[in-house]
Amino acid sequence: MGILLPGFADEWVLKRVHTAIGQAPIRMVVRGGADVSPQGVSPVATVVIDDRKTLAGLLRDPEISFGDAYMDGKLEVEGDLVRFLEAIYRSMESSPTIGKWYSRLASQWLDVWQDNTPSGSRKNIHRHYDLGNDFYKLWLDDQLVYTCAYFPTPSSTLEHAQVAKMDHVCRKLRLEPGETVVEAGCGWGALALHMAREYGVSVKAYNVSREQIAFARQRARAEGLSDRVEYIEDDYRAISGQFDVFVSVGMLEHVGSDHFQELSDIIHRSIGDKGRGLLHFIGRNSPAVFSRWIRKQIFPGAHTPSLRAALQILEPKDFSVLDVENLRMHYAKTLEHWLERFESSRQQVAAMYDSRFVRAWRLYLAGSLAAFRVGHLQLFQILFTGSQRQPIFWTRDPLYAADTKPAVEKVREKVKWTHAMS
Repeated sequence: MGILLPGFADEWVLKRVHTAIGQAPIRMVVRGGADVSPQGVSPVATVVIDDRKTLAGLLRDPEISFGDAYMDGKLEVEGDLVRFLEAIYRSMESSPTIGKWYSRLASQWLDVWQDNTPSGSRKNIHRHYDLGNDFYKLWLDDQLVYTCAYFPTPSSTLEHAQVAKMDHVCRKLRLEPGETVVEAGCGWGALALHMAREYGVSVKAYNVSREQIAFARQRARAEGLSDRVEYIEDDYRAISGQFDVFVSVGMLEHVGSDHFQELSDIIHRSIGDKGRGLLHFIGRNSPAVFSRWIRKQIFPGAHTPSLRAALQILEPKDFSVLDVENLRMHYAKTLEHWLERFESSRQQVAAMYDSRFVRAWRLYLAGSLAAFRVGHLQLFQILFTGSQRQPIFWTRDPLYAADTKPAVEKVREKVKWTHAMS
């Protein structure tokens, strides 16, 4: 009579896990065994757990164990994965303090292990961006822009929205022909080419991803822009020289708060007190740890600062902040496109890697989409100038007056060949 039967043990653990994630409106089932459903509401999805070892892992560390079990096929989500994750994120706000304490402690260990020193950054970037250009070609836009797009209308295509984003950045900076720009973290090179081609500036673009730099240089040669765009395979800390403009789109997430002072020094060294700049980055409304599972399996070294923390890059050098914009829902829309394209290409991705890789990246993209939808993540653009420069526009009208469609059509003609590049 005193022995706890296995079925009762499974149900007890399921209830503890359900409590640990804040009583989310989901049903949890051990395959062929215990079943726990939310009280008084219809579940948005059902989690089917293969075995007791996986179940025990969920009790020890829900975030890491869930991600690893999903990736390994030891756990399935029956229902809409994004809606499921939205429900989890919302409910986790009320989860027990002890879980949050453990998450903070484990995240601090990752901060040390994945520190974005010059050598650490190269290792972290290589793991994420050097998976092979053919992989990213399957689900990004024609120009391989791997940052938040800007959708003039919700029905805009991804290709249109990515060009609109690049124009949005350029209009904010009020680029003029003949000016010099330094870009920290250039991805596959699309923004640098856009600035040179459409606005007549000269660009030096830095990046430590070997595959991205090789692709960008090939594009510059094909478009005849190598004389105005120089791609440098090096860390942002190696930036040297004087420029009119500093721009960073999607790179701040790779810096880490311990290195914000280094970035501050480099920006000031590059544009002094008379230049101008823009930071475009994934952030948060308030300080919080970034997903440990994403850092472990997908995006090592990632850091999403609060807006207040990011401003600490600018304040020590007396930079003037001219404009702050939050494009959170634009990133959610971007991720909708990416996830749809990824799912359409999953068989090709599996052939390149394996089914475990497919599930990991599906969870990463779906989880990111859910985080932007519920507001756990934000997308900030900060426009700033040196202390001795006058504001670069009187009103914000110039940011929204331009019609980007002609630029979209021109770029589309120039990049038709990108998917055929090796």
